[in-house]
Amino acid sequence: MKVFERLDHSVAFSNEERMLIDAVRTLARDEIAPRAAAYDRSGEFPWDNVKSINALGLNAMFVPEAYGGAQLSYAAYLECVREISKACASTGVIWATNFHAMKPLIEFGNEEQKKRLLPKVAEGALASLVITEPTAGSDATGMKTSFKPDGDSIIVNGSKTFITNGAHADLLLVFGKWTDIEDSKASISVLVMEKGTPGLKVLREEDKMGLRASSTATLAFDNCRVPRANLLRNPGDGLKILLASLNRSRPSVAAHALGIARGAFEDAVNYINERKQSGRKIVEFQGIQFMLADMATDLAQCEAWLWHVARMVDGGASDFGVESSMLKMRAADVAMRITTDAVQLHGGYGYIKDFRAERLMRDAKITQIWEGTNQIHRQLIGRSFLKK
Repeated sequence: MKVFERLDHSVAFSNEERMLIDAVRTLARDEIAPRAAAYDRSGEFPWDNVKSINALGLNAMFVPEAYGGAQLSYAAYLECVREISKACASTGVIWATNFHAMKPLIEFGNEEQKKRLLPKVAEGALASLVITEPTAGSDATGMKTSFKPDGDSIIVNGSKTFITNGAHADLLLVFGKWTDIEDSKASISVLVMEKGTPGLKVLREEDKMGLRASSTATLAFDNCRVPRANLLRNPGDGLKILLASLNRSRPSVAAHALGIARGAFEDAVNYINERKQSGRKIVEFQGIQFMLADMATDLAQCEAWLWHVARMVDGGASDFGVESSMLKMRAADVAMRITTDAVQLHGGYGYIKDFRAERLMRDAKITQIWEGTNQIHRQLIGRSFLKK
């Protein structure tokens, strides 16, 4: 494991960040990981884990100090996502979604909005990024949810599906189309809807293959009246905000996938060093060593690219969409492959729930699908090399 220890220590975190990351690792190991199997079986929302995370004040790390936070680097955020996801992938995505949903408010919100809403986030409010619709997935511009201006209010109608944290969120960043703008893409707008808004309904929560303890909800908006003061920027600015949001959330999905992959890899290494077949440790067989070499190399290279993208973001880069797509696509594929191989290396035991290998394999699959399917990302990457 020395290669991964060296890779982990190569990231330049401040002393404050390393102290927080150590605290997160301890929390993940001692509290979150032991609860993961039970939450996976029951499908219950892991409120105990959310409370433990909030006790560390973890939301504060991406909220500026002026609004009650203690902002740290994007790299530190990604490391925390990875560590929590390694312990419990459901909890990892629940917490990461707070960043996905509220970063646009931090970047594009006006001073009044940030003073009013961000302290709630820093204190531990749950947030949700509300984009996908039944007929608009990877092509989010096909959304039909409508925003109709009505004096000092906006009337929201429509429905959304596959919304992480949707049933429990205190703040929802909702994308829809401004009814007074005819052009389909130019009409996309975004607002913050608060929990308890009349007309906001949770129609159902999905029973999923993996990430079973995270809430994935279908929402309906029935004449929801939202203060116009909750509109981010101007009507029609939503597409720009959406793309900026995805560029930062995709590396987060990659960190989530790599946390799952790292957990599966470590479990597999431990198992094949203990289990014997024909009088030899499984790890001593050459064919097994070849599998291990491919798993380790793919994982190490992908994690190195994660820190490359993190350095770009922390360095103030504005154009990193292709790098973000490369990272999300490769991390998701690596996570699926490593978790599948980890099940194989566990033999029959990998197929039963006494070992977490089968859970990690189920959890990994969604990373190839959400935040743009990997097929979409291949298209985005390939298209970037077209000469204009």
